[in-house]
Amino acid sequence: MTEKSRRIVLKFGSGILARRDGRGLDTRQFAGLTAQVAQLVARGHECLVVTSGAVAAGLGVLGLKERPADLASLQACAAVGQSKLMQIYEEMFARHGLHVAQLLVTHGDIDSRMRGANVKLTLDRLLASKIVPIINENDSVAVEELKLGDNDRLSAEVAMLARADLLILLTSVDGLLDARGEIVPLVEDVDSVAKLANDSRGKFSVGGMVSKLQAVKIAVAAGIPTVIANGRKPAQIAAVVADKKTGTRFTANGQK
Repeated sequence: MTEKSRRIVLKFGSGILARRDGRGLDTRQFAGLTAQVAQLVARGHECLVVTSGAVAAGLGVLGLKERPADLASLQACAAVGQSKLMQIYEEMFARHGLHVAQLLVTHGDIDSRMRGANVKLTLDRLLASKIVPIINENDSVAVEELKLGDNDRLSAEVAMLARADLLILLTSVDGLLDARGEIVPLVEDVDSVAKLANDSRGKFSVGGMVSKLQAVKIAVAAGIPTVIANGRKPAQIAAVVADKKTGTRFTANGQK
């Protein structure tokens, strides 16, 4: 991969957006991540952010200290927290002279030919205006990501819909680890490393490495190279885009 102008989908999981003490969202993390995205936009890249964090943002309002188990509470947290989440993104990107747009979608929106085409037209128009789309599942009415994948699958579907050149999954680990606990730098066949994934999850998220590899499989089959990297380490996004040795890279094996 080269430093030519590309369309990049970045997925930010709850594990890198929520404060470790459980008191809402980590604004320092948002500041660092948005600054990195702004740098990419300044270099001519088109960036789309698929974000989690709405539930974590709404916990305090409902008087909860950790992610609830029942669906009604999860959806209530998401409904309360989504506006708080967007407010942070708006404020952080404004520091770099960038506007953001909120898109709340469901898997049905993307699977539907007509609705999916409309979503893509909206994304294309926003990117042409150098506006950063902030995409989340509509968690207050849809339930799949709340139950299963912390937006991992959604990010792959968005990457396919947008015809992205690169998908970056930022999480709280350095990448896919082998049996010795060392990073696997390059993977050409996702199925060959499936046994390395475990489904351990953070306090505020539901997406373990299993769901990330499922998302990777979708993306690479659609011709989109994908990287899993540690979003809590500084300058990771720039390092991935510059093709430096960081995280785990998965080569595309399909035609975009």
